[in-house]
Amino acid sequence: MTTSAAPSTPLKALARIRPDVRAMHSYVVQPATGMLKMDAMENPFRLPAHLQAALGQRLGALALNRYPGERVGELQAALARHAGMPEGCAIVLGNGSDELISLVSLACALPAEACGGKRPVALAPVPGFVMYAMSAQLQGLDFVGVPLTADFELDEPAMLAAIAQHQPAITYIAYPNNPTATLWDEGAVQRIIDAAGAQGGIVVVDEAYQPFASRTFLDRMRAEPARNAHVLLMRTLSKFGLAGVRLGYLIGTAALVAEIDKVRPPYNVSVLNGEAALFALEHADVFAAQAAELRAQRTVLVNTLRQMPGIQKCWDSEANMVLVRVADSAKAYEGMKTRKVLVKNVSTMHPLLANCLRLTVGNAEDNAQMLAALQASL
Repeated sequence: MTTSAAPSTPLKALARIRPDVRAMHSYVVQPATGMLKMDAMENPFRLPAHLQAALGQRLGALALNRYPGERVGELQAALARHAGMPEGCAIVLGNGSDELISLVSLACALPAEACGGKRPVALAPVPGFVMYAMSAQLQGLDFVGVPLTADFELDEPAMLAAIAQHQPAITYIAYPNNPTATLWDEGAVQRIIDAAGAQGGIVVVDEAYQPFASRTFLDRMRAEPARNAHVLLMRTLSKFGLAGVRLGYLIGTAALVAEIDKVRPPYNVSVLNGEAALFALEHADVFAAQAAELRAQRTVLVNTLRQMPGIQKCWDSEANMVLVRVADSAKAYEGMKTRKVLVKNVSTMHPLLANCLRLTVGNAEDNAQMLAALQASL
């Protein structure tokens, strides 16, 4: 006679999950069916019909029964040419910037015993991209956020003091920043990078919004390679116009990139993602024209917002988003949602963002609909 197994108890299994993970909140994507989606800084333009057909043919002909192969190397080379990768550097690919941030965190997650009894530190200005802190926590690093000034500029003395105190393994500099759309002073950024390097740290310069910015730190890496040898420059094709493809890349000195590449999962870029990215790079002029149109629409949008009653502050932008402060961001957000327009209420992310909304820059039609909903909701 056999005895049946005792019924499983979910609570017992849950106890195997790390307490800090159980205490976390998942990253939530707002339902957007039937809505104008202006909350995620997506490119509003789809591929022209003839390019859709051409891409479909290429993707349909791929050997989906095979693991990704040498085309991944061809994609790396194409991205290196597209970015103008400096000599002596190498490139590693990720499933969007999120995976690359996780890989850098994982590679730097030394045990506390190896760091004088303290966990390694990841440091970044705040408010900033939420994945810096989340990846640090998940990989066993402590996260230190250094507040920006009230006008969302870098607090250089505070950053330098924090680097001296915490000696971070990783310092993140978003260039431009999310959600503030700020492109910080180049001299201040370089001095912070110098300070991080002087104590043996890595700096990740996150250029996710580079297509909309007036400058790139890659120029400094080319001009002074030795000074910036500890910098990893990160970009994504999401803001290039391929958010659905999920492809990011990291550029840095070959020796440093080789170490990050060791913790990358094999075949992390699918043949479909890789081929779509190669196709897009072959038609980079189409995406460059889209970025130029969005930069022009950003100027119109900012000028209109600054004349709108009820907008207390509209900040300059070097990205495809605009940050505004209103009297009651929760009321304005809900009012816009009722009018079928989704934006991002960032007011709960950090005290400096009190009553702030982040608006995506879209095409002229989308921007007009967003502005009408915002004005009616103030």
